[in-house]
Amino acid sequence: MLGNSFGRMFRLTTAGEAYGPALVAILDGVPCGLPLTEADIQPDLDRRRPHQSPITSPRKETDQVKIVAGVLDGYTTGAPLALIIYNVDTPREHFEQYRAVSQLMLPGHAHYTYHVKYGKYRDWVSAGRANGRETAARVAAGAVAKKLLGRKGIRVVAYTKELAGVVCPEMDFEDIVANVESNMARCPDQKAAEEMIARTMEAKSEGDTVGGVVEVIARGVPAGVGEPVFDKLSAVIAHGLMSIGAVKGVEIGGGFAMTRKRGSEIHDIPYVENGKVRFRTNFAGGLLGGITNGEDIVARCAVKPTPTMRRPQPTINMLTLEETTIAGQTRYDVTIVPRVVPVAEAMMALALVDSLMMYRGWQSFVEE
Repeated sequence: MLGNSFGRMFRLTTAGEAYGPALVAILDGVPCGLPLTEADIQPDLDRRRPHQSPITSPRKETDQVKIVAGVLDGYTTGAPLALIIYNVDTPREHFEQYRAVSQLMLPGHAHYTYHVKYGKYRDWVSAGRANGRETAARVAAGAVAKKLLGRKGIRVVAYTKELAGVVCPEMDFEDIVANVESNMARCPDQKAAEEMIARTMEAKSEGDTVGGVVEVIARGVPAGVGEPVFDKLSAVIAHGLMSIGAVKGVEIGGGFAMTRKRGSEIHDIPYVENGKVRFRTNFAGGLLGGITNGEDIVARCAVKPTPTMRRPQPTINMLTLEETTIAGQTRYDVTIVPRVVPVAEAMMALALVDSLMMYRGWQSFVEE
């Protein structure tokens, strides 16, 4: 299986399956001298783990991270950083539940494409690496990236912008930071959150699932970061966000809504403030030509409803090609949108650290 790494100078490689012994993250390019313990990483994993609310999976994973390489006496050594998260809630009965439907295609999931690609050797236990559990390793690595960004005054926050058709109103960055963890929907607006939860619980009562939109914002990124053409920072961010399971679309700044406006309505007008160039609006989402302009980087990702559901769905047996039905008997999230929030933060942070390292390296050779 290829495609398990992300980044160029700050490179993450993950391994591990949904019901395997453990998940592993290896970060290459971590600078030496960064104070780092498990306590720096655990809070983000606690935000992502299941069994936190009625709308998330009841799987009881503790997601306790262990640093097994790259740190000595509480500081990074400059060697590859290795993180491990053991799976602890993997009872044999669930293996048998998955075995019973291993030949059936789950609509909306990667069962069929994995069957085509890997045949009889595919991991059919909760879809292996196609399961959202894989993202725990990303979140662990992302916490390290966020700590590095914090040293440069850069903050990254994500939140539920839309869930079950309910949209969070526009909010100030600091209000988002202060309130995003105030409810199970991870929506910083309490009124919108209550309606989101009510609609999600309604879907749950009907054996169905819902999706939504996660917005991620990076504040404090200096102007000039990102490489033109193929390695635009916008492209790197989109790559990271699109690689999250269940994400079906990414937009930057004004995104698709800009297509319904005139140019005069969406061009960000520059001005000077305290000797620095600023922009009166941010339709560009902090990026022009794929390079940062100093404003907030704003990206949104569309998260589809969870494929597994109690409601029976028509399907086929992938071996016999006979038509049948399938209904979720195993544990699942009514929506994964709130749990995607820390994953989106992680991918944004990883993309930014990698791009900043490339920018600083190039910049060091530029003649004054």
